[in-house]
Amino acid sequence: MSYQALYRKYRPTTFDGIIGQNHITDTLANQIQAGKIVHAYLFCGSRGTGKTSTAKIFARAINCLSPKNGSACGMCDVCTNSASEMDIIEIDAASNNRVDEIRDLRENVKFMPTCGKYKIYIIDEVHMLTDSAYNALLKTLEEPPSHVVFILATTEAHKLPATILSRCVRFDFELVSVENLTKHLADVFTKEGIIYEEDALKVIASAGEGSVRDTLSIADSVTAYAGGNITLAKVLEILSLNDNQTYIDLTNAMFKQDLGKCLEMIDRAYHAGKNMSVLAKDLSRHCRNLLVIKTCSSPNEILNIPENIYKDFELQAKQTKQKDLMLAMKIFGGIEAELRYALSPKLLIETAIVNFITEISGDVKKN
Repeated sequence: MSYQALYRKYRPTTFDGIIGQNHITDTLANQIQAGKIVHAYLFCGSRGTGKTSTAKIFARAINCLSPKNGSACGMCDVCTNSASEMDIIEIDAASNNRVDEIRDLRENVKFMPTCGKYKIYIIDEVHMLTDSAYNALLKTLEEPPSHVVFILATTEAHKLPATILSRCVRFDFELVSVENLTKHLADVFTKEGIIYEEDALKVIASAGEGSVRDTLSIADSVTAYAGGNITLAKVLEILSLNDNQTYIDLTNAMFKQDLGKCLEMIDRAYHAGKNMSVLAKDLSRHCRNLLVIKTCSSPNEILNIPENIYKDFELQAKQTKQKDLMLAMKIFGGIEAELRYALSPKLLIETAIVNFITEISGDVKKN
């Protein structure tokens, strides 16, 4: 059998499997158990946070005769009937966004479900519909047949007309925390029989930036390279990341205005094949971490980093000025977009460092 990507293999089939969205799954499960299903739902949120998976789980549960904890039981007459899949219609609005396709939908909703009580339409990336398609959909949302439920999913809710938004019960999916992603990765690797270092999982989870799908895709890349033993060093290498000591040394050189050392470190990172765009983003993030330590009462509850790394960060934070950290975040965060199209990303980062040192040296002279 061909290899199946981790994000597909571990796609949840019940509400219990959805990670970090309890405020949504609990509400939907309660609606299922109470039999209070409304005609239109809107799932909003960043990619990989579980919108489509939740929509599919909810759709199956709506027609289930004996739902368990709000999810489909998988054993009743409806769940075991292959015809029940015909009552769940998935539409990709990115490729079916014309008014003609929505008009066809309006005609088809008149027909009764094949097996279950409801016919459920899941419209993914609904923000991609044309204006005329929105108008055609609006009529159906205003006066839907009693046997139809719409679940709209989008990453860009701000693009939807107010007339559509006002007719849906809206749920906003949150980015998943590094802690939850780390736990999920540990569970996946354990099931796959893969040995791992805890710190390596946190780096992968952090690189996923709140997306379960992105995190598992990165995990796939790492396992392909590292095999059955995931170490921090291998993760840093495959992701073209630098270790924490690199950021500490580089930012220390910046704060001490040691331009020569900064340029030498950037040159070494560049010739080692490190991604300059990632380096700039991580420099900005490192300064943000130091700022959190410097200003917050319980910083590691926010950062969630290993204790030995936290102690190194804490020591550096005590030696830096708040305004310098804010300036570094502004400068390196500001060049992230430029780095995508820069002909010489190394030169852009070097210029950013020169600008930073010039700014703080000017402050020193003024003082």
